[in-house]
Amino acid sequence: MLKKREFRNQRAYRFKRFARRSYAVFNSMHKVVNIGIISACMLTFANAIHSSAQSKTSPVRDSIPEHELDELIVTGSKAELTLNQTAKLVTIITRDEIARRPVESVSDLLKTVVGLDVRQRGANGVLSGVSVRGGTFEQTAILLNGANFTNPQTGHYNLDLPINLSDIERIEIIQGPTSLLYGAGAFSGGINIVTKKNSDTGLYMEAKGGMHSLFEVNAREAINTGTSNHSLSAGYASSEGYINNSDYQIINTLWQSNFTVSDNANLDFQLGLNDKKYGANTFYSAAYPNQHDETRSLFAAIKGSTGTKLKLSPQLYWNRHFDHYELTKRESVGENFHRTDVLGCNLNVQYDWKAGITGFGGEIRNERIISSNLGKDSLFNQSPYQLTDNRTNLSVFLEHNFILRKFTLSIGLLANYNTAFSDGASLYPSINAAYRLTENWKIFASWNSATRMPTFTDLYYKGRTHKGNSDVRPEKSTSLEMGLKYVHPVINASANGFYMKGINLIDWVKQHPDSLWESRNLTNLDKIGFETNFTLNLAGISSKIRDTRLSLSYMYMQQNKDASGLISNYVMDYLKHKFTAGLSHPIYKGLSADWQFRWQEREGSYIKYENNRSTGVETAYKPFSILDVKIKWKIEKFNFYLSANNLFDIYYYDLGNIPQPGFWLTGGVSRTF
Repeated sequence: MLKKREFRNQRAYRFKRFARRSYAVFNSMHKVVNIGIISACMLTFANAIHSSAQSKTSPVRDSIPEHELDELIVTGSKAELTLNQTAKLVTIITRDEIARRPVESVSDLLKTVVGLDVRQRGANGVLSGVSVRGGTFEQTAILLNGANFTNPQTGHYNLDLPINLSDIERIEIIQGPTSLLYGAGAFSGGINIVTKKNSDTGLYMEAKGGMHSLFEVNAREAINTGTSNHSLSAGYASSEGYINNSDYQIINTLWQSNFTVSDNANLDFQLGLNDKKYGANTFYSAAYPNQHDETRSLFAAIKGSTGTKLKLSPQLYWNRHFDHYELTKRESVGENFHRTDVLGCNLNVQYDWKAGITGFGGEIRNERIISSNLGKDSLFNQSPYQLTDNRTNLSVFLEHNFILRKFTLSIGLLANYNTAFSDGASLYPSINAAYRLTENWKIFASWNSATRMPTFTDLYYKGRTHKGNSDVRPEKSTSLEMGLKYVHPVINASANGFYMKGINLIDWVKQHPDSLWESRNLTNLDKIGFETNFTLNLAGISSKIRDTRLSLSYMYMQQNKDASGLISNYVMDYLKHKFTAGLSHPIYKGLSADWQFRWQEREGSYIKYENNRSTGVETAYKPFSILDVKIKWKIEKFNFYLSANNLFDIYYYDLGNIPQPGFWLTGGVSRTF
């Protein structure tokens, strides 16, 4: 009787995949073990990372507490390390959080992460730039299922992704320079968006409407044949806009197929389209209220993986982006046409042996533009394009992970060369370490370096308000980070400090308010800051308290820069303080609510315009607070919801002279068949 009672009182640990380490079986002794299956999507460019989710992490498919996932691989890296082994922090936003939150786009979703600065020009993901820890929107690498989606023309289009929110399985965010993980371009951090593959079958449909003539529909169909999974999604969104000339139409389609070739081999296919037409009221200059933009992005990728002890993961991807910009809608003055083509091929090889896990590989990425405005003078003439440029980025990496019972050390090196610059190859080292003090406590430290190539806009753009500079050089950065993390079924908390040094930072600057904006390399920039995260999960106290979760996060940052008295458009404008709070809770039976609050204070200023004319007055950004709420009611397979964004109708700017939406009410319904 005693033995039976002791067995019943033991904690049950549910494993989805073993760590493939020689001691892994001993980690399961004296525990009741349930073995299941989970799908883990591996990034092509990632490092030893810790799926902390900044206290937001929760399992994607079920409600297993985070501390019971230590032997699971829930996110990809160059070395497939478990949660218990990894050494670098990464934020994860899960599919459940995406469904709960009062958001309309990926950019809205990213606003809830304390270390990110999302600066919108239009509503609901029309045009947004996302930066990490005080960087610019150009310095953040964006990946889709591990394929580098970063736009070489301009970072303004990095989020022109062919996906709907209902397509997303999770979002992985790494903060700090990380070229070894995400390749050249991850100057201040990287964001990888992982879509649903074989997790859902059947038909999903959603429709919504709201203020400002908002109308959205999207549908997703998924089929599982046993050895393959196929899905097709499509979405349409439109609105007349919240101010004059802020209307938009957006179309997204995404097809995905996954084939199981053998027990240790898989093949993935993706094909997507993003199409946008929108009024760009004062988007690029407050002097022109009738700007207009049309963009189209085509994306395709093939990825495979094979092997166990020696694992190979090749990937081939292509992205074509069109842009037709009008300074004044339906007028040819100030009109620009651009088309970029990115073709990339990468290979990640992982070898698991007694001394740890060794990874090596590389990437070849060709970037080409044809344009009416950007590029070099040439004999190229294909109306409406007269200019062109082309460059190739080559990188190779080597990384080794020493893995002991409580200690992980990852050491890596990236060598990068770009054909557009004659400096030769540059080296970017990376060191990440973590020590598990107890089952709940972990300390970690990292030192990383990164680079970013100038965009074609940085190099060549010419307009009434801006002028590019073909002499700008690549940016470089190094960073140091240290932190402490606590994981428990009820409380999940972390605190970390960071320091970053930037060299040759590229910014758009002007000497006088009436001068043209010009791209230049600033001498240097130093930033220091800290971040804290806390989550209280009441479901960890009792199973009777379900879906109740409180999260609090705060970041402080200070930047010191040498700008020689120039007026900055981006680099010197950064979030000095940001505080976020989220509360999810049930109301009654199938009725629940999710509240999202953020307060932020921005350093920097802008030249104030009145009636589309410059006043010459330099105006500091004012701090503001925004509260959003979503009420959700689940009835069998139907989900009804009502979202109220900017509940108190706060008037604010993300970028000077571009007012953001006030109170916006949206309602919708979704169903899975």
